[in-house]
Amino acid sequence: MLAHYLSRLATEFTYERAKPFSGSKFGDFVRHDIAIEAKKILMLWRFDLKVKASVGQGVWASVPWLAFFDPLITETATKGFYVVYLVNPDKNTITLSMNQGTTAIYNDFGQTRGREVLKRRARDMADRVPEFAKLFSEDPISLSSEAGLPAGYEAGHSFGRTYKAGAVNDSQLTADLHQMLLAYEALVNRGGTTPSEVLQEEAEGQNIEEARRYILSRRIERSPKVRKSVLKSKPAVCECCGLDPKRDYGFNGPAFEAPLDIHHATPLYTLMEGETRRYKVPDDFMVLCPTCHRMIHKTTNSSDLAALKRKLRFKIAREIEYFTT
Repeated sequence: MLAHYLSRLATEFTYERAKPFSGSKFGDFVRHDIAIEAKKILMLWRFDLKVKASVGQGVWASVPWLAFFDPLITETATKGFYVVYLVNPDKNTITLSMNQGTTAIYNDFGQTRGREVLKRRARDMADRVPEFAKLFSEDPISLSSEAGLPAGYEAGHSFGRTYKAGAVNDSQLTADLHQMLLAYEALVNRGGTTPSEVLQEEAEGQNIEEARRYILSRRIERSPKVRKSVLKSKPAVCECCGLDPKRDYGFNGPAFEAPLDIHHATPLYTLMEGETRRYKVPDDFMVLCPTCHRMIHKTTNSSDLAALKRKLRFKIAREIEYFTT
């Protein structure tokens, strides 16, 4: 069914975008029906991804798309890297692509320089997952548009496969999509677009495999989705020193905005490629103040909270006050 829906998008989009954007039933079909069909396919697999289909925001896009986002990397097509079906309505083609957010790059470098940056990073992405890239084509893609975003999609394309609308079936489409999502998972696990020397510098000189696991763990900790889930399940109090932002500093905001860190406590060596899950909330996490979080990463076992507590050399003010009054 997804192959049929995408083929319909490719063949009918030119006609439909001649109509008003607001209230378009075709637009609703793309945003709702196509996205739902893609989500049904994901239910058969183990990927934890966000799915979105778009024909534009406020006005018709030059290139409609259906994208798959890993929340650890991005939840929007404007930044990060992701898997996407890009539709060329002029040539009636559908391209499955490992691609990148164009808007964020354009904002940093401008359009001309930004496209060169996208091309370089696209090459790096393919080199980081060569066993998957070779299953697809690394040839440039054409979206038949001179607009800024489509040109960015062309530059940001790393590898993929192009289908002619009506000439692809669900079996071929889903098989290719599964391989591409495995490539996406591997790319996230291996550091994404971050250069190896930067990975190792942030991981304080660990070897490349350890550095990749360290960066993956940090991505998990920094994920807004993970943070909200953990702080919904656990008290917003440091599990080591007991710092309570609400009681000690008068913090009155929502728990997920508290000045506390989420520590991914699963030992880094267990974060191997191919796991059926990367984390479990709340079992795999600790809530720590920034100081205790930094210190637990300095210990030999960053999952050993009891050892960190034994190293604690101070008592917070309310405990001193309790014992002296």
